[in-house]
Amino acid sequence: MQQPTSAVHLAVNASLASTAPGRPVTPSSAAGNIVYEGTVLKKRRKRMQGFARRYFTLYSSGLLCYSFEPGQPSRDQLLLTQAAISTSPGRRDIHIDSHNATFHIKCLTEEDFDKWMAAFRSILAQEMPKSRRSSLARSASRGGLTFSRASMLVEEMGTTIAQLEGALMTFRDQEQRRKRASTRSKSDMGHHGKDHGVLGLFRKGHHHEPPHLAVPDATGSAESPSSSELVISMATALDQLKHQHSALSKTFHSYPSIDTSPSGTIGSPLPSTAEEEDEVHTPSTAGPHQKRMSAFSSQSDGSLWFDAPEYDGPEEYLLDASPPAEEGQDRDLFYTDSRLTDRTETTEIESSTGMDTDSESEVAAEKELTEELAVIHRRTSLPSGPVGDEGSLFAVLKKNVGKDLSKVALPVTFNEPLTMLQKAAEELEYYDLLSQAVQSQDPVERICYVAAFAVSTYANTKHRTGRKGFNPMLAETFEEVRMHFIAEKVCHNPVIMAWHAEGEGWELYATASGKTKFWGKLTDTLMIGKSMEVIPQGTIHLKLGEDHFEWNRPSSFIRNLMMGTKYLEHVGKLVIKNTSRGDSCTLDFKEGGYWGPTNVVSGTVNSSSGKVLATLEGKWDEQMARKLDSSHLHVLWRITPFPKNAMQYYGFTAFGITLNEITPDLEGKLPPTDSRYRPDVRALENGELDTAEKEKQRVEDLQRDRRNKGRECTPRWFKQVGDEWVYTGGYWEQRQRGWTDVEPLW
Repeated sequence: MQQPTSAVHLAVNASLASTAPGRPVTPSSAAGNIVYEGTVLKKRRKRMQGFARRYFTLYSSGLLCYSFEPGQPSRDQLLLTQAAISTSPGRRDIHIDSHNATFHIKCLTEEDFDKWMAAFRSILAQEMPKSRRSSLARSASRGGLTFSRASMLVEEMGTTIAQLEGALMTFRDQEQRRKRASTRSKSDMGHHGKDHGVLGLFRKGHHHEPPHLAVPDATGSAESPSSSELVISMATALDQLKHQHSALSKTFHSYPSIDTSPSGTIGSPLPSTAEEEDEVHTPSTAGPHQKRMSAFSSQSDGSLWFDAPEYDGPEEYLLDASPPAEEGQDRDLFYTDSRLTDRTETTEIESSTGMDTDSESEVAAEKELTEELAVIHRRTSLPSGPVGDEGSLFAVLKKNVGKDLSKVALPVTFNEPLTMLQKAAEELEYYDLLSQAVQSQDPVERICYVAAFAVSTYANTKHRTGRKGFNPMLAETFEEVRMHFIAEKVCHNPVIMAWHAEGEGWELYATASGKTKFWGKLTDTLMIGKSMEVIPQGTIHLKLGEDHFEWNRPSSFIRNLMMGTKYLEHVGKLVIKNTSRGDSCTLDFKEGGYWGPTNVVSGTVNSSSGKVLATLEGKWDEQMARKLDSSHLHVLWRITPFPKNAMQYYGFTAFGITLNEITPDLEGKLPPTDSRYRPDVRALENGELDTAEKEKQRVEDLQRDRRNKGRECTPRWFKQVGDEWVYTGGYWEQRQRGWTDVEPLW
């Protein structure tokens, strides 16, 4: 009768903790032995405050509590035996919702994640209800789903595998603790194994285990096998069961509603809590790659709703089933070819060639790229989301009063895992608009498509406010074969980059640099201001047949730097001039106000004499259209929807996520100077913050060392003509021959 009493005390403690989370809570002595403890990142209660390090402790009773440091009073606690756990292994996220309290935690390493999940599963295995299978069948029947007997066995086998994995890990932990706890008597150990041993789960829920899986009593006997032999036997049986499950699962691909994953988890998400619903973005399906309906789900009006389990016990959900190393096998595939991208659906690959040229080597290079046309499976997420806080921009500005921020060295936490060269390529995501402009026979329609393309270059910045791209090294390059793009950093001080892209019938190139300016008052003790202006410099050139267009980009402003929610807006005039015909298009990026729409862009197309030929309207983060009359519009461009998990990956677009990826068609063909090989960028992309900081410092030191020794690199693919840098050609031909004469920069 003592155990129920303890459970009541624990429930009361958990209830008090949830109603008064700010008060220190001391776990009851009835909490039991410590199963696992350690430091993780916990999401703070208040919005927009990010994560903080907290020390968590899990007790054998299922009580999970945390404090600021080891030994300090507990700040809050919940009962794991009454909680639902959802995990994202790829991001090392664990979300625990016990109805009275919710913990959103992020493990520091994959090893920590595995250990915490093993500890949680040891608790779940003790409390998992025996009626899970019957509950699953009843829920499936109510949802209108029909399962064959064989498919239900596949489902149950996946559940059994998950339970066996948890039991095996828990058994190993218990064996280690038994060896260390020499003061315990054998009778106590036997009682513990009988009452709390997770292997009792299989005796209750499954009646057909092979004899070699039977677990001896904790007291042991002369005939009983040793613990190590038992663990090896269980592991071997588990591997065999996995292989059998995998083979059986392959025969049920025709049943899209069946989850044959051996994880044993259900792909339904947890709803965000009221206090953090603006911060926690939980996907509405099992994941982009899991195109199936959960057995606990039903569809209504295009939305996915999940029925509550019939029992009030613990449950585990999986939000993303694939760790980063296995994403290429199970995730949704971003189908493209080496030259053209269709962002809406998979299409048949059409052959394409580059611009006409008299050079045989250029023809050969074009032929090679054409032969590479094949479906490339591109990733749909990054290996890791942002790690660490962005840092204090106030502290940086205060230490660098009057300086150009482009020349100030910032910590790696201010960066996103792309270089400025890659960000230049990211702006050309909608280059297919240029192909539409080439095909248009109407000069007015052609310049409208050019204007839509100019506006679309800002679409990728919709969710980007807090971080900047890595500053490239001198002579660093980046290529993107989808639009025949090549970029190179041509000057270090001031920072100047040059890039060139081309397609069938069009050529696009520019020299890019910029300055920053802070709008506000800065004193020794107080900063009063609200915006930082980024002023782009350099002209963008576009050649479409006989037409030559030029334009300069307007300024961008980062608002609410010191307080409030930061956001980005682009303000000013963008004038596109056709230097061949004399017509032009003036686009006005309007400043947003407290009332009314934001990110609005309007424009007019004028003839050489100033006559208005067309009117344009739209938003740079939505679409651009040509106004035909008072009630009709011709939509020229519409933004591709952002990935559902975009905010978890620096706000990248689906196109931006692929830019630092080395796909099979690029392996062995990139020069050693390509940004994809930057070790600091790669480390940050993988979530290795300390490594990224060290590599960034090392790469910058190598560049300084080359400069001091008089061996500074020089631009290879661009030459200066007046104030601009022009592509000299030869990159794609050299790519065909190999990069034996190109030295690495890091």
